[in-house]
Amino acid sequence: MTNLYPPIEPYNTGMLKVDDTHTLYYEEVGNPEGKPIVFLHGGPGGGCGTDYRRYFDPKKWRVILFDQRGCGRSTPFSELKDNTTWHSVKDIEQLRNMLNIEKWAVFGGSWGSTLALTYAIKHPESVEALFLRGIFMVRPQEIKWFYQEGASRIYPDAWEKYVAPIPKEERDDFVKAFYKRLTSNNQEIRKEAATAWATWEGSTSKLIPTQQMADSYGEDHFADAFARIECHYFINNCWFDSDSWILDNIDKISHIPGFIVHGRYDIVCCVENAWDLHKAWPSSELKIVEDAGHTLSEPGIANWLIEKTNTY
Repeated sequence: MTNLYPPIEPYNTGMLKVDDTHTLYYEEVGNPEGKPIVFLHGGPGGGCGTDYRRYFDPKKWRVILFDQRGCGRSTPFSELKDNTTWHSVKDIEQLRNMLNIEKWAVFGGSWGSTLALTYAIKHPESVEALFLRGIFMVRPQEIKWFYQEGASRIYPDAWEKYVAPIPKEERDDFVKAFYKRLTSNNQEIRKEAATAWATWEGSTSKLIPTQQMADSYGEDHFADAFARIECHYFINNCWFDSDSWILDNIDKISHIPGFIVHGRYDIVCCVENAWDLHKAWPSSELKIVEDAGHTLSEPGIANWLIEKTNTY
């Protein structure tokens, strides 16, 4: 069982205009006088769900959640213009300043771990601690494993549905082929590609897959932003200067307390990612959960993170 806190409503919500194009939805829950912590959702393009509020002791933490550019309740929806890793890093810092927070803890999983690490490397003075799950560092082998060849051998049934929209002559580079369709002006082509891309991740994220999760990822509205924004980031290597940018710059956050948890059977992001990060950042604490996949809601992952945020 996952020991989440009871459902909670925000005590503050707002829309932060970060540039001429994008406006971000944000909310605060918990204790207005508590320790500040910002939640960075996955994807990119996933948005925040209401259950994400429930991973923190509401008496201890002032929890800030926001939907990143182009997704969730942020506007414009599914927009790729001015939507890069560096825009997202700037947005986090702009939100912190707007809320008059001197320093906060950062909590992120999957793409959220990528963004958390990148933000901390760029703004170490703003980060109190890092709580990370399902490590993803956008290295070429990570993209190839999940979107080209590797995970396909574990989930051949789900893979068959993923590749269906792509003709055989374009299957040497699925990210490129999907990007072409996800940016198409033909709405039917775009919808078919988005559904296939998003459903693939929803079908493989849990230790024990569920049709409900696959269907929720494949839902038209969610899938469009999720697939388009993810593919947009990945085809551009998340705008990193090198293939191992996070590991190359890890020394900049070596003094920051880091808590890393990863499912042993995470198919979306291999446990090797967490191992490599921990070896490069030996002062961090790494927990490998033996009976977990990728999702935050896996009991072993959720309970370990709750325990660590409680005792920090």
